[in-house]
Amino acid sequence: MSTATLLVSCHDRTGLVAGLSQFVFDYGGNILDADQHSEPETGLFFMRLVWDLAQFKLSQAELPTALGVLARRFDLEWELTSSDRRPRVAVFASKVPHCLYDLLLAEQLGDLGGEIAAVIANHDDLATVAGHFGKPFHHIAVADKAAAESDQQRLLADLGIDLVVLARYMQVLSPEFCAHWKGRAINIHHSFLPAFVGAKPYHQAQQRGVKIIGATAHYVTAALDQGPIIEQDVTRVSHRDQVADLVRKGRELERQVLTRAVRLHLERRVLVSGQRTIVFG
Repeated sequence: MSTATLLVSCHDRTGLVAGLSQFVFDYGGNILDADQHSEPETGLFFMRLVWDLAQFKLSQAELPTALGVLARRFDLEWELTSSDRRPRVAVFASKVPHCLYDLLLAEQLGDLGGEIAAVIANHDDLATVAGHFGKPFHHIAVADKAAAESDQQRLLADLGIDLVVLARYMQVLSPEFCAHWKGRAINIHHSFLPAFVGAKPYHQAQQRGVKIIGATAHYVTAALDQGPIIEQDVTRVSHRDQVADLVRKGRELERQVLTRAVRLHLERRVLVSGQRTIVFG
């Protein structure tokens, strides 16, 4: 089944839901899923609308123009995607494999919502992991960060990448890279933000006797680990847990949270509003 997914944000007003639904109806579409959210405190409206394109009277080439007319009427910001094209993903990694494994397995099982086109790493330790899943592996060392990012950007463009996923990629991206991939790059943080920052977060957590540890997936911004949050999860720990136990539990959370966040993005369920996200389940 071929479907269209429309994400909309605008100032709330009467007739929005009716207008968007009427648009799909007028051109013979069958709505499969509709979810909306209004915020009285900001006056903003958000909507995710999915419809079947089987009997739709507009071609996919004509659809954006027709939507543009509707957008001007309601002053909409909108994004339209089609299920006919699977988004292409590049996974950035370093040496730690658990998040990369989970993403590759999810794609192999058909659960990711997109295609992992390449694994790009600043070390070659994970080449065998990529090879096991039949994925191209590109080693780009980061002795010179500017040169490495230039090579990465060129490769991403050549591969037609839609989303960059940092799967415990242990490098800080430049503001220029972050700006270019704004809203299209996802990172996993080894804490339930805000929490212990800097080196050895699990050692800090164990020393402080925390009772909950977590993981946070967020969009990448120039401000380190401050991007809009997509997904989070936590697990309980106790005084009996050693650092190794916290690391193991943390890794389980990291891979699960990152894969869920990537899936939500690829299924076009996430709208960014300022410093936060609206996530349609």
